[in-house]
Amino acid sequence: MTQRIRPGIAAIAVLLTAATACTATHPPGPRADRSPAAARGSQGRDAEHPRPFTLLASGDVLPHSSVIEQAAQDAGGAGYDFTPMLEGVAPAVSRADLAFCHMETVYGAPGGPYTGYPTFVSPPEIATALRATGYDSCSTASNHTLDDGADGVRRTLDALDAAGVRHAGSARSAAEAARPTIMPAGPGKGAAKVAHLAYTYGTNDIPLPEGQPWTVNLTDERTIVEEARSARRAGADVVVLSVHWGTEWQDEPDEEQLELARRLTASRTGSRPDVDLIIGTHAHVPQAYEKVGGTWVVYGMGDQIAGAMVNDEGEQEPRGNQGSMGRFTFAPPAEPGGRWEVTKAEFVPQWYDTGTGRVVNLNASIDAGADHLQEVRDRIRAVVLGRGADADGLVMGR
Repeated sequence: MTQRIRPGIAAIAVLLTAATACTATHPPGPRADRSPAAARGSQGRDAEHPRPFTLLASGDVLPHSSVIEQAAQDAGGAGYDFTPMLEGVAPAVSRADLAFCHMETVYGAPGGPYTGYPTFVSPPEIATALRATGYDSCSTASNHTLDDGADGVRRTLDALDAAGVRHAGSARSAAEAARPTIMPAGPGKGAAKVAHLAYTYGTNDIPLPEGQPWTVNLTDERTIVEEARSARRAGADVVVLSVHWGTEWQDEPDEEQLELARRLTASRTGSRPDVDLIIGTHAHVPQAYEKVGGTWVVYGMGDQIAGAMVNDEGEQEPRGNQGSMGRFTFAPPAEPGGRWEVTKAEFVPQWYDTGTGRVVNLNASIDAGADHLQEVRDRIRAVVLGRGADADGLVMGR
């Protein structure tokens, strides 16, 4: 068992300097063998015209010591292999035109040393596994982004670049921080351009590196809106915000989440909202999905990978290994310059089995006869739909 006890205080951080207004990455490097981009088609539309696309997002990748040990075992003594952990969700991830993950921790140097809670330094091999699973981009802004200082941020982004995974939320330079992360949702001229933004409520009281205020994006409503608008000016058709927020171990979104969601979804430029989708992480438990002012908000995805969890009372907390993946189908506007609308919203319940060290797509496993997982699946469904998202069309997918 790997313990994890952290205070569950959600806070909206102070306004950063203007240098923090944007987040960026270098162009992606070579793709891994299981590159989803090569397999994703045009969905039946002429490549010269905009076409629908699906975007999938998942929760915290949080490698505790037990998770690192499992990856070493799966590698057979030759480093670390995190790919087997994610094989259960790879079909769902790779089928999406774009897939976003949340990399909560930073990477150490090749060969280690690596650590789990409370100060996380993870093997860089995780980046290769994320790419092999089908992820295109990862948010990297969390309360653990500064666990190993600016060097940890640099190593993390270097490894993601080498694996061909884009990233948003932290940066190695002011110039990188000033460029929005924008990527095509599939191949061809008809692919939409999607911007990925990422912010965190704080960094566990670790100060930003001296003279480097752009190292990680701290949540501020005005800064988020400025970056979203900058991404639009840079050509983004759809703007997706990953935000590390909320109160740990609380199934319900807290008031700060609700208020920030209301304010961000209400922000508009002309006929379009500034943010088209909000994806929340940090609470370690699944939280509700909700359509707010016409925009989908996932308050909390829950953890995708984490060791056995212990809550603030020191008790075993199985909810810490439960989560969901959100899948949203965007359709192009009827007229140029209009909003890309979500025409289908889905959630896929998932669970990290600490006994086997594997992420489980619960619906796929239940379909295969694992009836003992129904209770876990049904609990996640009840939480996800707890704010009435089914009335707005949210359905459970596979």
